[in-house]
Amino acid sequence: MSRFQFVADHRHAFEVKRLCQSVEVSRSSFYAWETAAPGRAERAAADAALAEQIKAVQDPKQGGDRAYGAPRVTAELNDGVTLQDRVNHKRVARVMRSHHLPGLRLRRRVRTTVPEPANAKAQDLVKRDFTAPAPNVRYVGDITYLPLACGQNLYLATVIDCYSRRLVGWAVADHMRTDLITTALLDAASTRGNLTGAIFHGDHGAQYTSRAYAELCTKLGVRQSMGAVGSSADNALAESFNATLKRELLQGAAAWSDELSCRRDIFRWATRYNTRRRHSWCGQQAVRGHVRVPVGGHRMSHWWPAKVPTSRSSCLPGAEALSGDGGGVEASTVHRPGGSIVVCEEAVGRHHRLPRGRHVSRSRGDLRRHAQDREADRRAGPGRCRAG
Repeated sequence: MSRFQFVADHRHAFEVKRLCQSVEVSRSSFYAWETAAPGRAERAAADAALAEQIKAVQDPKQGGDRAYGAPRVTAELNDGVTLQDRVNHKRVARVMRSHHLPGLRLRRRVRTTVPEPANAKAQDLVKRDFTAPAPNVRYVGDITYLPLACGQNLYLATVIDCYSRRLVGWAVADHMRTDLITTALLDAASTRGNLTGAIFHGDHGAQYTSRAYAELCTKLGVRQSMGAVGSSADNALAESFNATLKRELLQGAAAWSDELSCRRDIFRWATRYNTRRRHSWCGQQAVRGHVRVPVGGHRMSHWWPAKVPTSRSSCLPGAEALSGDGGGVEASTVHRPGGSIVVCEEAVGRHHRLPRGRHVSRSRGDLRRHAQDREADRRAGPGRCRAG
């Protein structure tokens, strides 16, 4: 209860002046609070309506995701709405906190990395830089356990592209032998078609230092990379992926009921992760089927997502359609005067070049920087580009 509410509740028994003196507030502040009561009631009703929308976004029966936190809920609510109907992520976080609608945050520690001192080691070619200039350049992977109610475990091996965070290859088995990670790597090679020259970063587990795995990497043209012993930060991207998967699937439960349900959940979640689930790295868009457009002069890690049309007839206004191979290559880069770059993920069929001003600004600072970029281009004169 606020002090103003205390004064309002007891004003029938005592003078307002004396009550305000007792709780150390001014009378003018109390009367201002009382005058603003209708506005507070209106905002409370709006917050209640927003809470119902958040519940729908988190409801699996309505196609939602119980694991969504404030950033992804905000992106879901703002998807396809007008500017007047957009909501701020801070308001979403406040409403979720006040209505007890948090996303899932779970922590669990089980050791799955068992090093083998006798096996060969590889250098760390990633050095905690989990980015890539293009697809099929740098991958990370790890093994994580999947607990079952019977007391046993299944094990999941992953291959994740650092460029778009796409789960390119994965495998599930009831053992942690080298066959598990080689199956996942072969799955990635089948998805990409060719892994020649790519870097795969793992840990110092006996599987990733085995001879069979090294021979497969040599056969596929993959360059091995390993982090330091006992440092999860050297493979933070894969560790974060594992934590996200268990948090969103188990949702606080201790284990899966049986092996079949576990395998089905992993397959369903992996498919959704690549095609529908919003990813913070991709600007709260799905890993596949989106366009990422950086604003000229910004760092390459700052991308502005936009929906990708699937045919020439549905092309964005003012966009020029470029021919694409329709598969096999995840992305292509188009350079334009002024430093703009457009990257389109695979499975689209066509690539599209967006006009210069066609990007999505997310804050006043972004609008201000965009205006400064345009002013610099105007001063540079026609036919000239400002320095990048």
